[in-house]
Amino acid sequence: MYFDNNSTKRRFAGSYLVSLMSIMLVLFVLGMYALVMVYTDRLLNYVKENIGFEVVMKSNAKESAIKSLTEELSKKEYVKSAKYISKDEATNRMKEDLGEDFLQWLGDVENPLLPSIDVRFVAEYANSDSMAMVEKWVGKKTIVKEIIYQKSLTNTINDNINKIKIILFAVSLVLLLIAITLISHTIRLSVYSKRFTVRTMQLVGATEGFVMRPFLKTFMIQGLIAAITALIFISVVLYGMQDYLPDMNLAQSNEYIIIIYISIIALSLLLTMASTVVSMKKYLNADIDRFYM
Repeated sequence: MYFDNNSTKRRFAGSYLVSLMSIMLVLFVLGMYALVMVYTDRLLNYVKENIGFEVVMKSNAKESAIKSLTEELSKKEYVKSAKYISKDEATNRMKEDLGEDFLQWLGDVENPLLPSIDVRFVAEYANSDSMAMVEKWVGKKTIVKEIIYQKSLTNTINDNINKIKIILFAVSLVLLLIAITLISHTIRLSVYSKRFTVRTMQLVGATEGFVMRPFLKTFMIQGLIAAITALIFISVVLYGMQDYLPDMNLAQSNEYIIIIYISIIALSLLLTMASTVVSMKKYLNADIDRFYM
């Protein structure tokens, strides 16, 4: 490509920078959304696996029997964790929550807190049907006094999770369409600003391939730079997320992150190439009157 003067160079540099930033922002949003989709299931599973119930024991239950039941529950495929909470531990937790020793207010009354087992389910079984089945089985144990869990909360969480998945799928389609449209229009505007250069090259006998080659090279390099820049920002966000979401263990999803990174670069190159070819074809085959429209 040739430039007549410094003013033309400055205009080209400005349009190139705007085009680069536009593509980069689109790819950044698309990349972040792809990562959200990857971690959505993990986040939702994390929420579901914090749903469980408390198995409260009778006051005369022996510690050995409680520990035996805890081990039995831990071995079940639908149980993620089962933790025995002794009477003393329950008392200490209550003191921490209240900020004071509540036993002193009871006088000679015996400590009302009872030992219990805190049960958490695997995500696939964290629903009211599975919990009801386990409740029925555990409730038959002679050492069990009662089982406490919020059935309505469990149903509400699972219903909301299903709604979230549907919404995320719809949003992903909209974002992809927006990305394709914005990148395509950005390239078209850039090609439009150089349409007279295209016509000049045609008038001196240049073939379509020769005319198109420098534009393809320029915009594909631009797409690559935009993709790499977007990935740098995404990496910074991911690094920051580790401090706020330590339980998510982002390192376990390295393979998904790599796939997303490669996909963003490939998508950027593909869209810039396709948009450039379509935009160039429009002016290569256009009448001279179209150049002033």
